Amino acid sequence: MDRLKQRMTLTAAALLVPLAAACGGERAGGSGAAGADEPVTGVRWSVDGVTVDGTAHRAPAGAHVTIGRDGRAEGSFGCNRFSARAAVDGDRIRLSDTTATEMACETEPMAVERALARTLADGSLRARVAGERLTLTTDDGDTVRLTRDDEKDAALHGTKWTITSPDTGGRAHLTFDGEKGTVSGRLGCNDVNARATVRDGHITVGAPSTTRMMCEDSLMDAEKTLLRLFDGRLSYGVDHRSLTLTSENGTSVRAVAAG
Repeated sequence: MDRLKQRMTLTAAALLVPLAAACGGERAGGSGAAGADEPVTGVRWSVDGVTVDGTAHRAPAGAHVTIGRDGRAEGSFGCNRFSARAAVDGDRIRLSDTTATEMACETEPMAVERALARTLADGSLRARVAGERLTLTTDDGDTVRLTRDDEKDAALHGTKWTITSPDTGGRAHLTFDGEKGTVSGRLGCNDVNARATVRDGHITVGAPSTTRMMCEDSLMDAEKTLLRLFDGRLSYGVDHRSLTLTSENGTSVRAVAAG
């Protein structure tokens, strides 16, 4: 690949772009190099982690890449979503037309995103498949590790969704009940219940009923953010085991399916 023609601008908004394009290889041959036998496209790959300068970083829950057969790749690294166009030159990957969201999440996921961006900054990786595993390697030996994931999306209703952003240390969770038309759970400190109706890709949530306990400031701040989801209409998206809720006032919350 002519690396002089590679142009990338890595900003906080696009830390994930290299991952998407790097996974855009077509197939992996019997030797493990991108080539002819085992499929890479049309597969959802969970990101296990990235190793930079000999230090391994574990990916946050929900990190994944789905590689389309149309030369597009998209997914999430646990915080930000991304998409890119990808082309293969032998066992090398070339990037173009990259986009990514700009959310700032908890300290650990953002640190992993930065490590991933540094690993993939030159836009040139070698893709190798071994069974259910995909490894992307830079010329300097840094790697991104992924595993084939064939599980279906979790159901919105009946799933206990553990809130990951804002961060409550795993103490906040929500469960939607389709038969009762409700949402209930815990905001980190206090319990919450409200009406919730799903229609046409949106959730209409009623005014919340909560308990009245006081907790440490960090939990109370997170609760204030979560309460902005109520008494209004939410857009939502379920992607495998990840849930995104976005209110009309711009509040965005992420969660993962428990268990």
